[in-house]
Amino acid sequence: MTTEQQLNKIQTQEGFIAALDQSGGSTPKALGLYGIDESAYSDDEEMFSVVHQMRSRIVSSPSFGGDRILGAILFENTMDREIGGKATVQYLWEDKQVVPFLKVDKGLAVEADGVQVMNPMPELDALLEKAKNCGVFGTKMRSVIKMASPSGVKAVVDQQFDVARQIIAAGLVPIIEPEVDIQCPEKDEAEDLLKVAIMEQLGRLGADEKVMLKLTLPDEDNLYAEFIAHPNVLRVVALSGGYSREEANADLTRNTGMIASFSRALSEGLKVQQSEEEFDAMLNDSIESIFQASRT
Repeated sequence: MTTEQQLNKIQTQEGFIAALDQSGGSTPKALGLYGIDESAYSDDEEMFSVVHQMRSRIVSSPSFGGDRILGAILFENTMDREIGGKATVQYLWEDKQVVPFLKVDKGLAVEADGVQVMNPMPELDALLEKAKNCGVFGTKMRSVIKMASPSGVKAVVDQQFDVARQIIAAGLVPIIEPEVDIQCPEKDEAEDLLKVAIMEQLGRLGADEKVMLKLTLPDEDNLYAEFIAHPNVLRVVALSGGYSREEANADLTRNTGMIASFSRALSEGLKVQQSEEEFDAMLNDSIESIFQASRT
């Protein structure tokens, strides 16, 4: 059964998760780094078509495949489109053996108490049903911690796990992403608070309730080793959080058992003007360096 194969791949195979889920707010920046100016599109629909061309080029590249990439996180608009004449989710799994995930959050609320929780998601059940019917394996949702605020960190983690239970009940695997901003002035303290809050919530999960954790590379190496060993955690993945690929890979190498889930660091150096050979070579080097950093 496909889901069993996907679960086995995510849990046991070497590799990393490609984050291809830039949404409305972060898309112009991603396109700018790729070499496409905002003058190239006049509205959101055109912008999403342009970014889908970029993502299609990445995913359909011979460098991108299930030998080194375990999964890919998609934006809903990407799930609704096609690559290579197939629905994106089917193309990822059938043609590339890459497990599909979907970003389900609706962005961040205004900062309060040193954190940004997620905006309300009133249509989440309908989106989860749609994702499941499309063949999606899991989901991802992001909050941001900006200060070492005990009550703020607790609010972020409590909300993440409340929504995670809803996602598990829908038959999908949630990637919980309480990002600690790398500019946080008390980053190490915030990470200690986060660890305690997550451990508490993991202890409340039933034996068959499985989650993944997507966390900022910590100041203290192997801070999250207990999560990696935890029976309810399928995988602990790292976000690059604004670090360059070189910095992120170096930090990741020192965190045993943690694997990458990079977005900007994955596409760093890719340009619309590159020939297919140049593009594939650059992407291959990027994927290989992230793959090797994820094997430690």
